[in-house]
Amino acid sequence: MLLASAVVVWEWLNEHGRWRPYSPAVSHHIEAVVRAGPRAGGSVVLGQVDSRLAPYIIDLQSMNQFRQDTGTLRPVRRNYYDPSSAPGKGVVWEWENDNGSWTPYDMEVGITIQHAYEKQHPWIDLTSIGFSYVIDFNTMGQINRQTQRQRRVRRRLDLIYPMVTGTLPKAQSWPVSPGPATSPPMSPCSCPQCVLVMSVKAAVVNGSTGPLQPPVTRKNLPPPGVVKLPPPPGSGAKPLDSTGTIRGPVKTAPSQVIRRQASSMPTGTTVGSPASPPGPNGKTGRVALATLNRSNLQRLAIAQSRVLIASGVPTVPVKNLNGSSPVNPALAGITGILMSAAGLPVCLTRPPKLVLHPPPVSKSEIKSIPGVSNTSRKTTKKQAKKGKTPEEVLKKYLQKVRHPPDEDCTICMERLTAPSGYKGPQPTVKPDLVGKLSRCGHIYHIYCLVAMYNNGNKDGSLQCPTCKTIYGVKTGTQPPGKMEYHLIPHSLPGHPDCKTIRIIYSIPPGIQGPEHPNPGKSFSARGFPRHCYLPDSEKGRKVLKLLLVAWDRRLIFAIGTSSTTGESDTVIWNEVHHKTEFGSNLTGHGYPDANYLDNVLAELAAQGISEDSTAQEKD
Repeated sequence: MLLASAVVVWEWLNEHGRWRPYSPAVSHHIEAVVRAGPRAGGSVVLGQVDSRLAPYIIDLQSMNQFRQDTGTLRPVRRNYYDPSSAPGKGVVWEWENDNGSWTPYDMEVGITIQHAYEKQHPWIDLTSIGFSYVIDFNTMGQINRQTQRQRRVRRRLDLIYPMVTGTLPKAQSWPVSPGPATSPPMSPCSCPQCVLVMSVKAAVVNGSTGPLQPPVTRKNLPPPGVVKLPPPPGSGAKPLDSTGTIRGPVKTAPSQVIRRQASSMPTGTTVGSPASPPGPNGKTGRVALATLNRSNLQRLAIAQSRVLIASGVPTVPVKNLNGSSPVNPALAGITGILMSAAGLPVCLTRPPKLVLHPPPVSKSEIKSIPGVSNTSRKTTKKQAKKGKTPEEVLKKYLQKVRHPPDEDCTICMERLTAPSGYKGPQPTVKPDLVGKLSRCGHIYHIYCLVAMYNNGNKDGSLQCPTCKTIYGVKTGTQPPGKMEYHLIPHSLPGHPDCKTIRIIYSIPPGIQGPEHPNPGKSFSARGFPRHCYLPDSEKGRKVLKLLLVAWDRRLIFAIGTSSTTGESDTVIWNEVHHKTEFGSNLTGHGYPDANYLDNVLAELAAQGISEDSTAQEKD
């Protein structure tokens, strides 16, 4: 359906089939290139507007996003929304992920939340659009209907997405013709990387392995922007793919047609020119990297090596390229170069090196940790305490309030002077009874507290939904597994004077129990065993002892939806951050980090685990 006006939101497709929006600034940048037409070159360098997206390029002809350092391709689309909706007003709704950073909702979800917010509804249930969450506008929280887990949400103002008026083009249309004959061709860049690109192109077209000559370039024309690849983003929330996996054949990579016989090239065509002769159908021809045969790939590798040695241009490593033939190692160094040669005006530099693991350690070098018994600990599913009803459990923590104040119960959002507004399974207590939690003093309908307890872990503990004060001993729903811990003779960055405590978590996949989101359904366990690191200092050992308590209470992991990949029914971290990067801090999960030990102690305290907890565990 064609609208008179609409806002344009550019979106990319993640591996779980959900379209994720680019930010308004990025959408404006892409839209500007689209409106410039073929003269802009047909590709969008996202790093020019957002440095975090420096590895990414969008090819407008194939409507794909390409990651230069891994070769990953993802579809993109140009989508249209009502100007009166959230993107037309610059409103962005976001949720706080496990890393403390903010992740925007899918555009459909954000628009639904904003609509309810404008109608002044106290909350919005997202079940109707396929999500088991309730957004509470009074507390600005997201509540999981199954686990009752809460996350913060926020509403912020950003740029308004670009507006289009009149007859709207099709969602993925973009000019594919070379443009009018009067349009001057774009001049190639004269930097060493682009000289290398054009030289490699010339080698493929001529079928030559001889010395490479740089193409003739015009003077007094500015080169396109140089994009520097940053370290990979952190484990909170990443809006773009970082798995480094090419899914399926690279058949949509933008490229000019390469003619191998000189006789097939039109007279007057300059080798290395950005313009390509049209194909039989009159459109610009396209060829994928996969169509180059083995000899051409080897020739490209040899040519690249010669020029790199002569010019000192660094190569770009590409992950997940397996095999021992000469082709794959060549691709690892030249994928970024070849994609530029295919028509993407980008210059690359070497990214910093990620160091996830320490140097190899022999068994004789692994030592136990002084003051900590054993070197491993297993956990199994603990049964909930039986013999006490929810009413009996809560009675220990509550004082009855005979004359409740005229204010809202923050669980059901009804007045405390009125009966509870909870509509679920009926507890056995009267809906008009009101109680005050003994330590923090917050007041609720007892009916609501019983319902909240029944929807939780039913472990004999209660957590105040307002201030998070914990009553009793809080336990989690971590699936069975093993925790190993020992000393290794290497130092962490920022801790040169001590050795390192290495923790290894191992959890196998299995079947969810009654306490999990989907009982009876299988769950996955990605990335195990997971290696984590602490300095072997006094505070580092203190953190380890408290992590052991958290492990025994099943609080380190949970089963839910990964904020990194979007996968549901999988093992995820449970709000206690760990350092999984040994020798660098590119992802934000490594060292040096002067505040990490204090931060994790605070996170453990929020789970009810402190130095007193170690004494309780011994008792």
